[in-house]
Amino acid sequence: MRKVIDKVEQLMELGGTKKEIILLVISGVALLISIFNWNPFPFDAAWIAIILCGIPILMEAIIGLITAFDIKADVLVSLALIASVCIGEHFAAGEVAFIMQLGALLEDLTVARARAGIEKLVHLTPQTARVISGGTERILPAEQVKIGDRLRVLPGETVPVDGIILSGETSINQAVMTGESLPVDKTVGDDVSSGTVNQFGAFEMEATKVGEDSSIQRMIKLVQSADAGKAKIVGLADRWATWIVVIALTAAALTWMVTGEIIRAVTILVVFCPCALVLATPTAIMAAIGNATKHGFLVRQGDALERLAKVSKITFDKTGTLTYGTPTVTAVESISGVDRDELYTLTAAAEQLSEHPLGKAIVRCYGRKPDTAEDFRMIPGEGVSAVINGRKVAAGNLKLITKHTGAEPSQSMQTNAENYLNQGCTVIYVAIDQQPAGFIALSDTIRPDGKKMVQALNQIGVQPVLLTGDHQNAAEAIAGALEIREVHADCLPEDKLRQIDAYQNSGNRVCMIGDGINDAPALKKADVGIAMGGVGSDIAVDAADIALVDDEIKELPHLVALSRRMMKTIKLNLTFSMTLNFLAITLAITGLLGPVIGALVHNAGSVLVIINSALLLTWRRK
Repeated sequence: MRKVIDKVEQLMELGGTKKEIILLVISGVALLISIFNWNPFPFDAAWIAIILCGIPILMEAIIGLITAFDIKADVLVSLALIASVCIGEHFAAGEVAFIMQLGALLEDLTVARARAGIEKLVHLTPQTARVISGGTERILPAEQVKIGDRLRVLPGETVPVDGIILSGETSINQAVMTGESLPVDKTVGDDVSSGTVNQFGAFEMEATKVGEDSSIQRMIKLVQSADAGKAKIVGLADRWATWIVVIALTAAALTWMVTGEIIRAVTILVVFCPCALVLATPTAIMAAIGNATKHGFLVRQGDALERLAKVSKITFDKTGTLTYGTPTVTAVESISGVDRDELYTLTAAAEQLSEHPLGKAIVRCYGRKPDTAEDFRMIPGEGVSAVINGRKVAAGNLKLITKHTGAEPSQSMQTNAENYLNQGCTVIYVAIDQQPAGFIALSDTIRPDGKKMVQALNQIGVQPVLLTGDHQNAAEAIAGALEIREVHADCLPEDKLRQIDAYQNSGNRVCMIGDGINDAPALKKADVGIAMGGVGSDIAVDAADIALVDDEIKELPHLVALSRRMMKTIKLNLTFSMTLNFLAITLAITGLLGPVIGALVHNAGSVLVIINSALLLTWRRK
C-alpha cells in the first residue's frame, strides 16, 4: 500500500490533463483486475482506483466544507465512496471515483478544445524585438519596447508591438487577429499589429502601442476574462445541486430505516450525485464560446450568450460597423469642359498636403503619385488651395469656391451635387483658374455582407435598428441600402442611451453593436454589447461583453442563433440529468439497482451530458 501512496505523490507532481489521464489508466486497469478476480496484490485492486481517483474528490469536499461550508456534488460523492467502502463494496467505490474523474476529464477536454481557438494568442505573444537606436540594432525583450521606438522586423518574424511602417514593403499574415487566410500587402504609413507575422520583405516601423495596450495583449485580456461560471443559470444549477445533496441524504436515511438494507441507502447516494446537473451548464457555455471563437467572436463572459439568446432588437452604429468608416470617392463630376480625369488629378495634387480626412481620402483613392503642389494653403473651415503645373486649384466647401471665384457655382452644378448629398455623400467643390470646375463626391463604403446579415436577423426574429450620430440623409441612405426599416439619426451618446432605455422599458432585450468611444455608454447600457474588435476603440472594447475580432458582421446571425441553441442544450441537459437521477433513485429504493450498476447508470448520464454539450463546438446555423 505504501508503494501505491508513493506512486500517487509522484503523479501529483505532474500537471493538468496528463496527470489525469495517467491516473485514469492505472485506475481502469485496477478495476478490470478487480472485476475479473485476478488479483496479484494482497488487497483488492479496486483500492488503487479508490486512492488515485477518490482521494482528490474527498480533498475537494473537505476543503469546500471547511473553508466555505460549500455543499456541492463532491460532498455527496464522498459520502457514497465512504459508505461503499464501509459495506465492503470496494469495486462500486472505485467505479464511482473512476467515472467521476472520467467525467471531469471529459469536461476539461471540452473546455480545452473550446478555448483552443483563442488561447493560441497567448502562445503567439512576441518575446523579442529588434530595436534600432543610434544606427545600431539591439535585440530586447518585447515588453521593454517603448512608444516611439524604431523597430526592424525581418521576414518570418512576428511583429512585436503595434506600430506604423516607416520604410519597406511587405505582406503580413493577419490570420491570428482577423482570420484572413491571405497575407495583406503593407507599405509605408500602414498600421501593423502585434502577433501578426511578417511574410516576405523586411521593414522598419515606429511603435505606437506597447505592452498591455497592444492588439495581442488586448485579445489575451478577453481570453482571460472568458468565464462560463459567471452565467446566472450556472448559479441556478449550483443551488439545485445543494438541495439535491439534502434530498439524497434524507432519502437514503429513510430507505435504510424502512427497509433495513444499508446497500439500498448506499445506492441512493451513488446514483443521486448531481454530477450531470452541475456539468450541464458550464460545458454547454464553454463549447458555445469555442464555437463563437471560430467565427470571429471573443466572448468575455458566459452570461453574455445567455442574455443574447433573449434579444429582440439589435441596434447598430453606422460608421465603422455597418460601413468601413473610411470615405471613398464615389463620383467625379465636371463642368465647363474640364475633363473628369484632369479634375481628379488636379484635386488630388492640391489635397496631397492636406491633413483633412476627406483630402487624404481623395489622395488615397486617386491611387497614383500626385503632381507637385506649389503655394499650398490650408484654409481652416473651408478647404485648400494650391498651384499645380501653373494652374490655380481650390477644393473645399461652397464658401471657399465663392471666395475663390467671386461667384457661386451654377444652379445645375448645385442641383447635381444636391442629389449626391441626398444619398448621404459628402461633396468637395473644385475651382480651377478661378472658375467653378465641378465636384468630387465621397461616401462611406457599406460592408458587402451587410444586407444579407440584416435579412438573416429578420428571419430569426430579431429586428435591426440603425442608431447613429450621422445626419439623416446619410443614415437613411445606408438604412435603405441594407433594408433596415427603423432609423434614428443625429444621435449624441445620451440619445443612444435614451433610445435603448426606451426599448428596454417596452419589454425588449437589446443588443448594441458599435466601435467608437461615443458608443461605449450604449454598449454598457444594452443587455449585450458587441464591439468591433479590429477597428473599435479600446474603450468600446472594454465596455462590451463580446468583441468581433475580424469585424465580419456577416457572422452575427450565427452568434444569435448559437446563443439560442446553447440555451436549448442547457435546458435539455438539465431535464435529462434530473429525469435520470429520479428514475435511478426509484429503482434504488425498490432494490432493483445495486451500487455498481447504479454508478454506471448515473455516471453514463454525466458523460452523455458532456457529449451533448460538445456538439455545440461544431454546430452551424442552417
